[in-house]
Amino acid sequence: MRRRALLPAASALVLAACTAGPPPEVATPLPELPESFLFAPDAGTGTSLARLMPTEDAGFAALARQALASSPTLGEAAARVEQARAGADRAGAELLPSIGANASVTGQRTNPNSFGGNLPAGIAFEAERVSYAANLTARWDLDLFGRLKASERAALAKVDAASAQAQAVRIALLSEIAASVIDWRTLEEREREIRSDLTAAEELARLAGVRERAGLAPGFDRVRAESSAASSRSRLAALESERTRLLGRLVTLTAQGGTDVRAALATGATTGEIPAPPATLPSTLLANRPDVLAAAASLAAADAQLAATARQRFPTFSLSGAIGLLAFGLGDLFDGDSLVGSLAAGIAGPLLDFGRIAAEIDGAAAEKKAAFEAYRGAVYTALGDAEAGYGLVSAADAEAAAAASEAANLQRAARLADTRYQAGLADFLTVLEARRAADASGERAAAALGRARRARVLLWQALGGSELP
Repeated sequence: MRRRALLPAASALVLAACTAGPPPEVATPLPELPESFLFAPDAGTGTSLARLMPTEDAGFAALARQALASSPTLGEAAARVEQARAGADRAGAELLPSIGANASVTGQRTNPNSFGGNLPAGIAFEAERVSYAANLTARWDLDLFGRLKASERAALAKVDAASAQAQAVRIALLSEIAASVIDWRTLEEREREIRSDLTAAEELARLAGVRERAGLAPGFDRVRAESSAASSRSRLAALESERTRLLGRLVTLTAQGGTDVRAALATGATTGEIPAPPATLPSTLLANRPDVLAAAASLAAADAQLAATARQRFPTFSLSGAIGLLAFGLGDLFDGDSLVGSLAAGIAGPLLDFGRIAAEIDGAAAEKKAAFEAYRGAVYTALGDAEAGYGLVSAADAEAAAAASEAANLQRAARLADTRYQAGLADFLTVLEARRAADASGERAAAALGRARRARVLLWQALGGSELP
């Protein structure tokens, strides 16, 4: 009898062994990265990564604190992490026994004629009876082949992916705030330069008016000087639309009102120094870039999920049991005779599913291939961003230096022309042309310096960001 009972279980194991096997291999080689960045500075010339951000600006520090405390995008990312952790907790709980309890009251009425004929003498039959039951049940999947354990690994990897994605959202948020604050400070510098141009143009128009009234110069000189001043006023008015756009963007990023954002921006200013970019290696992107870390975690989750799917071809072993009370009278519920119980061991496995599990395994393998290609894409995106970041810093620095030199030379030429004019060595047209050439040169230099500062923020983001002081 025992051999007959073991025969179905042995048959199930044999058939499962025929269908089971390791999951398909999906090659995931580490992407090959160059030994150095093309535009990276020498190792001895760089500074810390955090210094690329405008941390000395009190306005940026205040807005960053507000954003980190109340940004909706960060709140959503944090909720995604909590969701992933809940999934991991659920997967881990599947490895433990499941214990439950139940109680019931059942009323039953039976037709005596259903037994056919009269009952023997001395045997009474109750057509109606009520039963009372209370049970404690337990069930445990032994997970001998590791299906549940692989599912737990997949869930834990998803937590890592969600955490890395949340960090990426944080870095992107701080980068956008820093860029907007730098643009705001650049607008302030441009406004100062334009006002300086306006003051010089108005002074030139005043002098031309004096000479016109004295009969020493034609009215055309005054008109040309006033047109130069009007051009400066037009450029000054155009700044307001840019300022309004930046204010609205910062309201969105920080989840603060316009008044609060404006007050924060009024608390600080950018210094004139810009730090040198830090020297790093392409390999550091694999450990620093949150999007690369998230893609790596997603690949690990896909690998674990493939293993869990492949283990569906193996049989599952489970233990179950119940202990409780069953009585047909409420007063008899706690009598010794009312104690009942059961204990069972089960085995279940696929015998013939017509390719259902194989299709699921193929799908999981394809998902792992897709996750690997996404990981490779994230790695090379990071490499491209870093290369572009270093190159942009180098180009922006060269532009800022050239613009500053141009502005200094043109302003010096305008001053010399004015001095020669007052000494009678140059005509008014020479002075006006020199002033027109100098106009906007200071604004262009301020804009170029702002782009150099902004390029450093993009490099900070491209290299994976860092904790700010």
